[in-house]
Amino acid sequence: MEDVKAGDVKAGDVTADEAKTARGQASAADSVDRHVAVWAKELDWMDPVKEEIFVRLAILARHATQARRDMLDSDGLQHWQFKVLLMLRRFGPPYAASPSQLADMLGLTRGALSARLGPLEGEGLIARSHHTADRRRVEVRLTDAGYAAFEQHAVSEDRGENALLAVLTPAEKRTLADLLRKLVVAAEAAASASDPSRPSPRRSRSGES
Repeated sequence: MEDVKAGDVKAGDVTADEAKTARGQASAADSVDRHVAVWAKELDWMDPVKEEIFVRLAILARHATQARRDMLDSDGLQHWQFKVLLMLRRFGPPYAASPSQLADMLGLTRGALSARLGPLEGEGLIARSHHTADRRRVEVRLTDAGYAAFEQHAVSEDRGENALLAVLTPAEKRTLADLLRKLVVAAEAAASASDPSRPSPRRSRSGES
C-alpha cells in the first residue's frame, strides 16, 4: 500500500553540501512517517515497519528514475540511445558487437534494432562496418563520440547517487548494501522459482529497461 506522492522526494533534493545537515536530521519525521501514522489507525493488522520499508523503497526508486531521466535530458540523450551505448561499452575494447548480439541483449527484433541504430549512426555515436575477418558479417562499434557521451552520463549519474548517499556514513552504506542484497537474493529466487525464463531486474549501468 502506498499513497505518498512522488513529489515528496525530488531529483536533486540532496546535494553534497547539504549532507552534514541531513545527517543531523536523520531521525526527523518524513512523509512516510505521516503516511504510516494515518493508516495504522485504520488498519490494525498492518505492520508499520514493513510499510515504512516498502514505501521508502518506492519513493527512492521513483527518485532514482526521475533523476536519471533529468540527467539524460541534460546530456541530450534519450533512454533508448543510452541503452545501446551502454551495451556496446559493456563488451569492453574495442566496444563492438554484431547486430544479433545487440538485439538479444536489448530484447529487440533485428528490425527494431536497425531502426535505432540508424539515428545513432547519423549522430556519430556508433559506426557500422563489415567485420575484418568475414565481410558478410556486420559489426556495430562505439565511436569516440559515443564513448564520450556514455562516459558523460555515467559520471553525472554517479555524482547524483553519491550526493544522495552522502547522508550515510561508510558503515551505514555497507550495512544498507548488505541488507538490500538479502532482499534481492530472495526476490530473484522467488521470481526464478515461479518463472525460470524470467530475466532478473536490472539497473541503468547493467541494462535496465
